[in-house]
Amino acid sequence: MSGQQVWQPGIYDDKLGFVSAYGKGVVELLNPRKGERILDLGCGTGDLTQQIADAGADVTGMDLSVPMIAQARQKYPGLDFRVGNAERFRLPEPMDAVFSNAALHWMKNAPAVADSVWQALKPGGRFVAELGGKGNVQVIVECLSEVLRTDYGLDAGTLNPWYFPSLGEYSALLEEAGFRVTFAAHFDRPTRLGDSREGLFHWLDGFAAGPFLSGFGDAEKGIVYHKIADLAEERLYRDGSWHADYVRLRIAAVKPPGL
Repeated sequence: MSGQQVWQPGIYDDKLGFVSAYGKGVVELLNPRKGERILDLGCGTGDLTQQIADAGADVTGMDLSVPMIAQARQKYPGLDFRVGNAERFRLPEPMDAVFSNAALHWMKNAPAVADSVWQALKPGGRFVAELGGKGNVQVIVECLSEVLRTDYGLDAGTLNPWYFPSLGEYSALLEEAGFRVTFAAHFDRPTRLGDSREGLFHWLDGFAAGPFLSGFGDAEKGIVYHKIADLAEERLYRDGSWHADYVRLRIAAVKPPGL
């Protein structure tokens, strides 16, 4: 039953635009400067890559999803986008910074990602990222797990594609890789999903259907979505909209000079 995430660029841009909107604060923490060489790791369809470029940086966007990279190239033809795996990439020239927003929690081999980022940076280079932190979308996952267990006899834990570390866990991982962590925050960020009653369905379709519902037909997915909504409504639906229970981990680290 286990499946992989299938990215749908149209849904991502049209229905899940909050991902890039909230990422603007991470770009501010990065503080890109003119002439810097920067890698946007897990760039999606390129909106934040373009924002970094607008600051004058020489930016490259990388993502594992071929459809997302194709969409990014179509939207921003003047930028450099490439397909690559964050767990095992190497670049021909070192970067001044590596940036990532809402992507690292899809990469379960976090030590390999940290090593790839380390290898990509110049000495003194910086790594700035935001990802789902411990407790992220816990209510949604609990409701999804209950529906799969009760109605289909499935263990959602074996299908879960996400890595949501605590602040201490991720800071320690970066320090083990050689980084000096300069900033770390773990915070709640309830996130309003658009389209009123349909908002949760778009979220599930965009982020959960591939890993958890591989092999389900569209009609069966719709049934699952409605059952999840019934379980989650009291906690996540208010003021006419769904609010996903996001918990974020935002972090900045430096590769010490001379290493």
